[in-house]
Amino acid sequence: MITITAYNWVPDFAKGLVRDLRIRWALEEAGLPYQVRLITHEEKLTPAYRALQPFSQVPSYRDDDVVLFESGAIVLHVARSSAALLPTDQAGRARATAWVFAALNSIEPFIMGLVDVDIFSRAEPWAKESRPHWEGMVKKRLSDLAERLSGRDWLEDRFTAGDLMMATVLRIPRHTDLVTSEPRSGDIRTNAGAIFGALRGASSLSKSARGPVVLVRRNRCAPGGVRGTRAHAMIESTERLNWPTV
Repeated sequence: MITITAYNWVPDFAKGLVRDLRIRWALEEAGLPYQVRLITHEEKLTPAYRALQPFSQVPSYRDDDVVLFESGAIVLHVARSSAALLPTDQAGRARATAWVFAALNSIEPFIMGLVDVDIFSRAEPWAKESRPHWEGMVKKRLSDLAERLSGRDWLEDRFTAGDLMMATVLRIPRHTDLVTSEPRSGDIRTNAGAIFGALRGASSLSKSARGPVVLVRRNRCAPGGVRGTRAHAMIESTERLNWPTV
């Protein structure tokens, strides 16, 4: 049985943003059974947990063959076992993998820089001064992404793990209007509609009455019948999640 770890508590601003969400979504798309082990913030510092996750973070991942950490590595590991998340051809798999890395390396660091000055370090005297830099970098990267997605339904020709990872990254700055605001005239920068164009939900994550995460089917399936949330709907639907673990 696959086991992933998640926090048993996080502050309100972090609910729905902790990175175990990425793994849960990937496992649901792949149709793989799994269980979640909740840990405390004290437990993450123990030698036993640090043997699973050297940086005292969540998630960690364990299956019958491997123990992993880092959400990107885990999503790709899950995706390799599922045609719902990676194409079967070598070139398609390589391109989807590149978009996972793009989400984590080209987009997320700038968003997290903005989160740092807005939330974690907001009381520091340098935070207000540095905010325009971080906001400008986020807008530039989102503009690049919007240009890529112009006229497209997906980052490539179908939903993949790259779309999944990008959507979860774009949810992070929800304390701002950078992703949700209407674009100004001639400004393709940041709203979800402009960035994702026709990404309207084929499925979305929701919370079932019994507790586990389930997929709620929406509209039509992606090309080829592949399940996957078009990210505009995913952003909207997951904002309503209130899992105690994330």
